Amino acid sequence: MKLRKPNGLQTPDKKWLLDEEEEVRLMNQPKAIFRGVIVLYFVIGLEILIMISPAAGFFYAAFNPFLLSLAQSSATRWLTAFFLPHMVSPPDLLLKTVRVAGSVLFVVGAIGFFICAVQVYYNKFTRRGVALGGLYSRIRHPQYLGLMLTGLGLSILWPRFLVAALWAVMVALYYLLARDEERRMLRQFEGEYREYMNRSGMFLPNEVEAAIRRLLPFRNSSLRAVLVLLLLAVCAVSGAFALRRYTVSTLPLWSQGRVTALAILPNDLTMLDHRMAPVLEMPEIKEHMGGTPGAILVYFMPKEYVMQGMIADTGGEWQLYKRHHTFAMIGDWIFHPFRHLEDGHAAMRHGTGEGMEGHTVGAGMVRRMVFLRVEAQSDLPDPADLFGINTRRSPLFVADVEIHNLVLQDVRDLPPETGWGRVPTPIF
Repeated sequence: MKLRKPNGLQTPDKKWLLDEEEEVRLMNQPKAIFRGVIVLYFVIGLEILIMISPAAGFFYAAFNPFLLSLAQSSATRWLTAFFLPHMVSPPDLLLKTVRVAGSVLFVVGAIGFFICAVQVYYNKFTRRGVALGGLYSRIRHPQYLGLMLTGLGLSILWPRFLVAALWAVMVALYYLLARDEERRMLRQFEGEYREYMNRSGMFLPNEVEAAIRRLLPFRNSSLRAVLVLLLLAVCAVSGAFALRRYTVSTLPLWSQGRVTALAILPNDLTMLDHRMAPVLEMPEIKEHMGGTPGAILVYFMPKEYVMQGMIADTGGEWQLYKRHHTFAMIGDWIFHPFRHLEDGHAAMRHGTGEGMEGHTVGAGMVRRMVFLRVEAQSDLPDPADLFGINTRRSPLFVADVEIHNLVLQDVRDLPPETGWGRVPTPIF
């Protein structure tokens, strides 16, 4: 079906043409602003891709002051925090399912968007008229739907609260853009486009949107739209807080006195239970901990754990933007969501190392422990409180221990920042 301009508009006079051009110019101004905001959302959401690329320094030169300004106030600090495991392998099936769903939504949304874009431009270049086949036969704006799904997946892949909140804003902007496009189409193709609207849904199939409309109390379409968008925003932010609470409650933790240790790999929790207490009794460890007041959080990980730079600056080789494996890491991040956390270490666990006393030890049993000082606004009765949004964590020192024989390989102090400087990074 090809939509045609009504006969009355085929031969406009010059004055009408100038008026139309001015109207188009005025309409395109807010449209350009909306699309600029949406592009900004994807730039912020794709922070993880940028931070492991050589362009990280340029990106954070502009973006990090914004993050740090949010982190100055307890009212906005939550926007810089994370709500799902990113450095820690998800400890249970629910969190693993959510993580896989993020990759699926990201890929499916992107594929849907590009398929629809090819269809639209193919029809445009071959002069076949407006695209009304494929997904367009059921949904009027499948490209926007694809970008919404991609954005939702992105909110899971890089689970910063700011990304989740901006996703809700992006959905609202896509709705406003879709309404604007439909008003213009109705002015040009009144009867034909209204018929098309009657048999298709805006973002979902018509029967699904009809069922949703029956559940809402308002008959006015604008009020219904506002209510739906508000519900989406509330669900996005409150759902992120609920996931964060659940994540913290399931973290594999070991605790003794003022020291709490987090196992990056859940299977290491047994090792923590049997070996962490003797590790804390090592003279070198006690010496480094001795003068530190308050609670201490320890990250327990393989020595070659690839994301340790997000916890502390343990060396330039763990600043991922210097590794020049950006595309390989992006592929793992999307298509193999747990390999960079678990299986990716397998090739690094072979060989031997030398302990501090000259002992030769198997590298496969070496665990790196990054010790952080925790400063909170109140006492921390529960170890999970160490991960509070308003709790400050500062790197102290790192120790490498051959965990089977309790041989200390190395211990050294750390700078007070992570491998990305003062950038707010994930804490679990």
